[in-house]
Amino acid sequence: MQVLRTVSELRLWRNQLAVAGRRVAFVPTMGSLHDGHLALMRDGRRRVPRAQGELLISIFVNPTQFNDPRDLAVYPRDEAGDLAKAASVDVDAAFCPAVTELYPGGQAHTFVEVEELDRHLCGATRPGHFRGVCTVVAKLWQLVEPDIALFGQKDFQQLAIIRRMHRDLFFRGEIVGVPTVREADGLALSSRNALLGAEARAQALAIPRFLKQVQTRFEAGTLDTRALLAGSEQAFAMGQVHYVSAVDAQTLQPVAAVEGPTLVAVAVVFGGVRLIDNVLLEPV
Repeated sequence: MQVLRTVSELRLWRNQLAVAGRRVAFVPTMGSLHDGHLALMRDGRRRVPRAQGELLISIFVNPTQFNDPRDLAVYPRDEAGDLAKAASVDVDAAFCPAVTELYPGGQAHTFVEVEELDRHLCGATRPGHFRGVCTVVAKLWQLVEPDIALFGQKDFQQLAIIRRMHRDLFFRGEIVGVPTVREADGLALSSRNALLGAEARAQALAIPRFLKQVQTRFEAGTLDTRALLAGSEQAFAMGQVHYVSAVDAQTLQPVAAVEGPTLVAVAVVFGGVRLIDNVLLEPV
């Protein structure tokens, strides 16, 4: 597996593939890889077999999407372990730049921002977060020019915002959303899970339990979102709730009833670690 460190190395790699007529599947990550990331990579490899092209990942802890410097400081990093995991699922190349490669001088002066979709859910409590996400994804997209880019549906709002940016800025290539991968006990895989102590890890199981309860209520015929979300205060009594919301899956605006595809999303802090998860309710 090839490791690319600089923008010039990445451009040379991409230009050689373009000349050869080979496709590129791309999985951007912030490292600390887990089985959820590996599922994205396996899907990318399936969609672009080695006979047709290359599978590229990026490992870059993007500073502009952290609105809390302490969160950036403790974000788990293990490049050697990440590269070994990526190689194990047939990744061809990894782009692992320093901050100064993507932000010359170490500072960001130009940003990409998608309005409206970032007003609720994570955007309401993490000002500037999605501006940072869009900026780094736009930079990577310009450099990689992927035929396919894969993102996890656990970060549903992020995926929706990136789709809008992709559409509005006329980016080439296709975006693929990949279903959330979970632990055996239902907890959604996240790089942040490694920061959970044993007690907080047990408390965090309230999230998948609550979402399962919401799904069960919906399947039983409940459409009123207040009724669907009832009991959330008790469910998350051991954590700090950032939001428990039901929103339109396209606009991300709050809804009073499930009349079309509706996202129920939660963000709760357990043991100082912020976790997000969601379930998509789709009327037949």
